[in-house]
Amino acid sequence: MSNLDPRSTTFFAAAEHDASHLSARRALGDEIYETLLSRLISLAIAPGSRIAVDALVRELGVSQTPIRAALIRLENEGLVVKTHNVGYSAAAMPTRDRFKQIYDMRMLLEPYAAAEAAQLMDDAALTELKTLAESMENVSGGNAQVAYGKFALQDAKFHAWIAACSGNELIAETLSRLHAHMHVFRLRFHSRVTEEAITEHADIVKALCAHDADAARDAMAHHIACSRDRMAPFFDSL
Repeated sequence: MSNLDPRSTTFFAAAEHDASHLSARRALGDEIYETLLSRLISLAIAPGSRIAVDALVRELGVSQTPIRAALIRLENEGLVVKTHNVGYSAAAMPTRDRFKQIYDMRMLLEPYAAAEAAQLMDDAALTELKTLAESMENVSGGNAQVAYGKFALQDAKFHAWIAACSGNELIAETLSRLHAHMHVFRLRFHSRVTEEAITEHADIVKALCAHDADAARDAMAHHIACSRDRMAPFFDSL
């Protein structure tokens, strides 16, 4: 016969219930976030348009809590803007000049960051990088817009991780404030973008794993130039 105090059994049961409830809430929050992310990335929510929380509550059949939590995450990623007495709206698309400036900044900073990271990344950092790269290769699902949104998010994490591993906090902070990746992906909703980026990412990972600073610098510069050339024509179609 167990000597376990019945009160302890009740406590553990309650704790297990709370943990299960928290996990379910997080899963719902992630689902709402991915839904809104996919709509923003694919321009189903037009740039500059207002995002009505009450309308989303009715449409998605959830409370305001997970919707507001998702909007806060998207605000932190630069895709949503909150205005006092107005509420949330989709961030405006970058202008053509801003687009050029984003890529100019990336070309100045990211190849250097990759070269530095090649010399500093240890096995644990490289394992995390490979995991991020593989997550982009495995993004799939019935909803192409959701998959594309997930790819954009993982792409941002991939580049942010390399910048963080460069050892230069200012470079990492500067690049994070650009929110460059998320904005750029809104320019083109197409599988070719992801397929070509995956190949270029593989070259970057290979150079970093070899701790080859020159190859990492060149692979990153090539990737940024290709990304710029892929995206630039789509300004005319907006």
